[in-house]
Amino acid sequence: MMLTDQQLQELKKQLHVMKEEAEKEHHNHDGYVNEDEDQGNSVGELSNVNSHPGDLGTEKFEREKAYTLSEHAEEQLDEINAALERMEKGTYGYSEHSGKPIPFERLQAMPTARYLVEEQEESS
Repeated sequence: MMLTDQQLQELKKQLHVMKEEAEKEHHNHDGYVNEDEDQGNSVGELSNVNSHPGDLGTEKFEREKAYTLSEHAEEQLDEINAALERMEKGTYGYSEHSGKPIPFERLQAMPTARYLVEEQEESS
């Protein structure tokens, strides 16, 4: 079943909200990673005394976490932009595997879906 114009508008709005959130998330974590690279560390030492080894481990963990979250947000942005592009082309809501319509309920739950549930499960 084809999506109605109203359903498409609802999904487009949802994708734009998701895009805003992912951009903020990417910017927040990317900024932390970049700031960390610029300063050498993100704690900002007040003296020339070496940090406690535990602090260095925590710093490394925080840097890696920020990097991972930034990468995840970037991947989300790519998926969202691809979904918006499919909307423009008129291919949104159809499986990239079989060409069959993706149910509206699935798209509501996951607006970036490119496959039917059973196709997604097969490829996993």
